[in-house]
Amino acid sequence: MAAALPALALGAGLLAAAWRWLRGTARALTAGSMRGKTVIITGANSGLGRAAAAELLRMRARVIMGCRDRARAERAAREIRAEVGERAEGEGELVVRELDLASLRSVRAFCHRVLQEESRLDVLINNAGVFQCPYMKTEDGFEMQFGVNHLGHFLLTNLLLGLLKNSAPSRVVVVSSKLYKYGEINFEDLNSEVSYNKSFCYSRSKLANILFARELARRLEGTGVTVNSLHPGIVRTNLGRHVNIPLLAKPLFNLVSWAFFKTPLEGAQTSIYLASSPDVEGVTGKYFGDCKEEELLPKAMDDLVARKLWDISEVMVGLLK
Repeated sequence: MAAALPALALGAGLLAAAWRWLRGTARALTAGSMRGKTVIITGANSGLGRAAAAELLRMRARVIMGCRDRARAERAAREIRAEVGERAEGEGELVVRELDLASLRSVRAFCHRVLQEESRLDVLINNAGVFQCPYMKTEDGFEMQFGVNHLGHFLLTNLLLGLLKNSAPSRVVVVSSKLYKYGEINFEDLNSEVSYNKSFCYSRSKLANILFARELARRLEGTGVTVNSLHPGIVRTNLGRHVNIPLLAKPLFNLVSWAFFKTPLEGAQTSIYLASSPDVEGVTGKYFGDCKEEELLPKAMDDLVARKLWDISEVMVGLLK
């Protein structure tokens, strides 16, 4: 078996090189200027969020990076400014604000500051996420994946709705995942107190993202605020840091991920498209992949479940008692 590993790695390497050559290099979908527009991106210091922040800055947007680790976010902001260079000088702007979606107190503080300092909000990109972590709880006692991926963004969006409405036409972009297909909304155990499976709970949180976007779009009809969800594809980011890969398999996994996974820039294309493209002006309540509308499974279009999830989420985050 050990003797076969070098041959396997060589074959995978050749396959990887051929695939990347055939696929080519993705280019950012800079659909036009975002001059004068303000965009908030959660989790913008790495991965998809960082790539989206850089591209929207290139398009002259004022980008607010909502990040848990301020030091890492400031470092990412410096790197992005250096990458973008003079093209955005005097027009686009990058701003770092502390936001920990695992803390409702932090979410409220972030929104309070935004409402005090910002005169408009044109796009909110709910991008940050936790993936398949061991069982742990947020500051407020919620299961971490459901708490960060759904509840934190649910409160954030609701607290900023007034500003989004006043800035209409404006957009909410919700980053979900194709893994929603393996999730179920179990109202009897939303907090995973009875049982916890890190994979299923991630899928549940991503299904909740889609149901939230669908219900929010329904509630915002006629306001000029559109809401759409998306899946970015399989992307090489640090989101999978909690996934354990055997030491001997890591070189092969790294090779395969280099060959077949999207880069953060490639993965961010649909977020950028939904945030900026005139092609989706007025489009709401839809689900996208690779910058195209896609069909959802029936469980992600269940309006009764979406409304019940909304009502329960309101109570969980303290919007209703």
